[in-house]
Amino acid sequence: MSDKELDRSKRGFLVATSVVGGVATVGVAAPFVASMFPSERAKAMGAPVAVDVGQLAPGEMIRVEWRGKPVWVVRRTKEMLESIQKSEDKVTDPKLEIDQQPEYAKNESRSIKPEILVLVGVCTHLGCSPQFKPKEVSPEMGEDWVGGFYCPCHGSKFDFAGRVYKGAPAPTNLVVPPHTYLAESTILIGEDNKGA
Repeated sequence: MSDKELDRSKRGFLVATSVVGGVATVGVAAPFVASMFPSERAKAMGAPVAVDVGQLAPGEMIRVEWRGKPVWVVRRTKEMLESIQKSEDKVTDPKLEIDQQPEYAKNESRSIKPEILVLVGVCTHLGCSPQFKPKEVSPEMGEDWVGGFYCPCHGSKFDFAGRVYKGAPAPTNLVVPPHTYLAESTILIGEDNKGA
């Protein structure tokens, strides 16, 4: 074999090795680079959720999912709204000094419209999901129970504004997520007029 033929075969081998190495590098790097971008599922979990409350009857609650968490939408009755005033002296944070709601929900009803309540359905104690208990009376809830939300895991109680009762394991009120009205009966959860 001549020196010229030997140089060609070496060159061919080096080119082939470089090409194979380049392909292998791209093959290894592609999944790594792809992992830096959020998946469609991750995008969907953070996306705002539209909820139609037009068919929601007084006293009823619906559940939706936003960011992987349950969100409750309750159409409160006149009695439920009145019970919020009656529980003022029984709740830990009646003046809403702990920031668990957007500024526009920093009112007695903790909502934009008094009859519609929007809450993240996760107990602020250990992350359990409390139950909607409109008027049910039972020994664990006490004689003065006028209804609201009850977490059976550790006994935390919340009124119809999502405010935690004194003496409960939960340290703070239930969270009011950012939300806005797209129409009279459509709420967008996860976004407000300020774009939050």
